[in-house]
Amino acid sequence: QVPLVESGGGLVQAGGSLRLSCAASGRTFSTSTMGWFRQAPGKAREFVAANRWSGGNTYYADFVKGRFTISTDNAKNTVYLQMDSLKPEDTAVYYCAVQGMFYYDYDVKERYEYWGQGTQVTVSS
Repeated sequence: QVPLVESGGGLVQAGGSLRLSCAASGRTFSTSTMGWFRQAPGKAREFVAANRWSGGNTYYADFVKGRFTISTDNAKNTVYLQMDSLKPEDTAVYYCAVQGMFYYDYDVKERYEYWGQGTQVTVSS
């Protein structure tokens, strides 16, 4: 019902950078939380980063702290994930998501109502 479209994935070498974008259409989410999750083959979808627009809080999984940065462009209803110092273990399909209502839980995938189609990130050694 609320389309989320990711872009910016691709193939990079270890140590390289990518910037993912996720644009939401149909409505704005100025009081919601938008986040990024990733899923590698054979593994569960895991939390990467989130931005709580109300208050401007950002949150990161431990394995990306200091390397990834989440940011938003509220006017464009878009969230970004700047990924630096990429490692092969970062290889996964990355999904953006948005909560349909306020939750305290920013890192729980079940709290997110709307999901994008995913964009592939591949990091070679």
